[in-house]
Amino acid sequence: MTTIGQRKADHLALCSTDAVAFRDKTTLLEQVRFVHDALPDLDADALDLSTPLLGKTLRAPIVIAAMTGGTEEAARVNRELSSIAEERGYGFGLGSQRAMHVRAESVPTYAVRDGAPTTLVLGNIGVVQARAMKTDDVLALVRGVGADALCVHLNPAMELVQPGGDRDFRGGLETIQRLVSELPFPVVVKETGCGLSSHVARRLLGVGVRHVDVSGAGGTSWVAVETKRAEAASDASARALGEALWDWGVPTAASVGALAPLGLDTVIATGGVATGLDVARAIALGAHAAGIARPALKALVSGGRAGAARFLEGVESELRAVMLLTGSANVAALRSAPRVLGSELRAWLERA
Repeated sequence: MTTIGQRKADHLALCSTDAVAFRDKTTLLEQVRFVHDALPDLDADALDLSTPLLGKTLRAPIVIAAMTGGTEEAARVNRELSSIAEERGYGFGLGSQRAMHVRAESVPTYAVRDGAPTTLVLGNIGVVQARAMKTDDVLALVRGVGADALCVHLNPAMELVQPGGDRDFRGGLETIQRLVSELPFPVVVKETGCGLSSHVARRLLGVGVRHVDVSGAGGTSWVAVETKRAEAASDASARALGEALWDWGVPTAASVGALAPLGLDTVIATGGVATGLDVARAIALGAHAAGIARPALKALVSGGRAGAARFLEGVESELRAVMLLTGSANVAALRSAPRVLGSELRAWLERA
């Protein structure tokens, strides 16, 4: 039987490549087109990118999103990327802390505070795992890494394909309600590459959730990740199901746009965000910040810490350029910048 550590190592290796990208479905962020302002009357170097998020202020609306933990390689990735987040004033998300809960020796792989003492750090646990845990045990996970908030991730499509994955998803909403009411810090409900619909968001609002991360379709397909693992394990039935569901989910842009009018305090847009233009598009649709995961990991793998830092600097420079060219002096202004939406995105927004 595959151990949690081996599964985490497989995930990290697969997510450092393009082999687990969505095939045909995109984020639909490309269907957000800005209206150019030829007379912006702004100083590009004086634009204000600062963003309040979950009790802290980021210097730019960027989160290096949840990826990993539980192995020595994961520890290196977390240390390197969290230190970049500290330097650049971004947020940073840990991968699922399930390994930390069941194997005490994996705790150091999630430890990032030494190199990121002031960074907004997000803890992470699956809703199915949290269902079986006492609230105090969940609290201990978050306190154990000094996180500022907890992401509770939803991943039913991924689990259905994962050999030995969860099949019973009952009690999820009740678990989230318990954690929101009993934990002394923000709880962020996030998907894992399949997006959140307005129907789900309304149910979450009904139990007190104020913060979400849409983690939409179009970037990394976690169904694809598990399909690749099933292929390596010669699990024909899991592989066949994964092939059928490879592109499942609500595109990131559609998820953000559908949730924006609902009055949530925080909407983070992750899922296929790879450029500063993507960040700007997500914010224009109503996101408060955007999360970047696999592109940052790929930059780290190919170019080391310096390569990852250059990549993220480029993302921020591109975002700053879009702000200038839309006449947006700050992030709030960008959220209301004139834009044109493509027909497919508009169709999704009518239904999602």
